[in-house]
Amino acid sequence: MTYEILNLREHTELLETAAAWFHAKWGVPLEAYQESMAQCVKREGPVPQWYAAVSGREIIGGLGVIENDFHNRKDLSPNVCAVYVEEKYRCQGIAGKLLNHVCEDMSGFGIDLLYLLTDHTSFYERYGWEFFCMAQGDGQEEPSRIYIRHWHASCRT
Repeated sequence: MTYEILNLREHTELLETAAAWFHAKWGVPLEAYQESMAQCVKREGPVPQWYAAVSGREIIGGLGVIENDFHNRKDLSPNVCAVYVEEKYRCQGIAGKLLNHVCEDMSGFGIDLLYLLTDHTSFYERYGWEFFCMAQGDGQEEPSRIYIRHWHASCRT
């Protein structure tokens, strides 16, 4: 299977489809994705950014970078968010390529440190992320893990 990872700021024709796709996966209001993606296209700063892994015309995975991924540690920014790969495309390295791509792209903005809030306990380590601390997610009873990814010239390990 072939696919490519696209920076949505450069592929505005995909914005509505991508906003609907992320909304369907995470249940965050569609308007929130639309607004964030519109800000991404304006290029007023490095955050927010959105990315999609696309095979043909189908979005098979994606993620974003926002200031805060709905947790109480507002000092930990920016955050990778909404990491998702369609079930039938999992275990093929797509998430890892998305994570590396976001690091490389953010390097172009002078950012060499990202955070990520998750309930996964081992998934992100295989891509160079390290456990940093616990944080309280908005509306969650139990705290979640925050991972950190720091690099210099590149995310490639």
